[in-house]
Amino acid sequence: MAFFRGSPRARGIASDVAALLLAVLDVWLVIPEDAPSYSIWLSGVAVAAMVMRRHVPFLAVLVTVPGYLTGWSQLAAMIALGSLAKKHRLLSWRMVVGCLCVFVCGYVRWPLSEFASLSWQEHLLNVIWAVIAMAMPVAIGLLISARKELSARIRELASIREREKRLLAETVRAAERAELAREMHDVVSHQVTLIAMQAGALQVSADGGTAEAARTIRELSTRTLEELRNLVGVLRSSDAAEECQPGLDELDDLVRNFRDDAVPVALDVEAEPSRLPRPVSHAVYRTVQEALTNVRKHASGARASVRVVMAEQDTLVVEVRNGRAKARLPVLPSGGHGLIGLKERAGLLGGTFSAGPTSEGGFRVSATYPLAG
Repeated sequence: MAFFRGSPRARGIASDVAALLLAVLDVWLVIPEDAPSYSIWLSGVAVAAMVMRRHVPFLAVLVTVPGYLTGWSQLAAMIALGSLAKKHRLLSWRMVVGCLCVFVCGYVRWPLSEFASLSWQEHLLNVIWAVIAMAMPVAIGLLISARKELSARIRELASIREREKRLLAETVRAAERAELAREMHDVVSHQVTLIAMQAGALQVSADGGTAEAARTIRELSTRTLEELRNLVGVLRSSDAAEECQPGLDELDDLVRNFRDDAVPVALDVEAEPSRLPRPVSHAVYRTVQEALTNVRKHASGARASVRVVMAEQDTLVVEVRNGRAKARLPVLPSGGHGLIGLKERAGLLGGTFSAGPTSEGGFRVSATYPLAG
């Protein structure tokens, strides 16, 4: 049953078989034993017309007329007329001609000599039955057509409703992003700017190691401000700013900045940036950035390696490893959301993420991103 519901072609074939069987049964039950051979043949032709009623219903009605008029194929003509009513308007010329043909066949009695000898009461009864034989299939056909049209309208309304829900959700998300962008711009950017200014002033007034540390703080603050500006742009303009986000092609600059901050990093990239979807390229950049930031915060002096390779089945693998820390520094504040964010980002792109300590005392971060879809 599920097969017939899901396949329009199967439903059409099933309806043709059902119509053919009903027409055959109708002729077989009413045909007399002494019926003329021509009426049997014409009834058989009318029954065979059931296979064309879905494709050329008007021609099917015309083919059933001789069998209905001179033979016994009344139900075949009614089924063909109902199929015609499903495809054409009630007042179209095909419908008018088809209804007149079925009415005449239902009213006139064959042979014509027998029809001429009927009384007026019999003529009136024949008119009533002819009207019923004509009107009933037309009403059923129009009802089926109206049901299909109503179902199409309901599906269209449901589609419009879903589209409105998506637009409303996008509007709400856009408002939330705009509010978050304002907060980041007004609060976070302001604080980071003050840090950069204070570090610049300290760099000018201090000397030796203090000046070098102030320079590093100022550079980090400046890069953080650039990242914040990009992020605010993403929050304000959504997809339009996605193209401005850093990707795999900016990975060399990222690693170079960490090397300047005394984090020895070995980079191995075996993937073409142009082949990567932009969201995947951006996710690779953020994964490496977060992993190297954690190395700088929690494993000072440790060597790190970044590896980006193409695996089988169009999957990109990103792996960042670091060794044991060379020195213990004061623990920097951490919200613990970096690795969680990387896992969520990988999940949204259909990939996987794992992170954990290694047997050598270091740490390993690994993520996979499918490129298909």
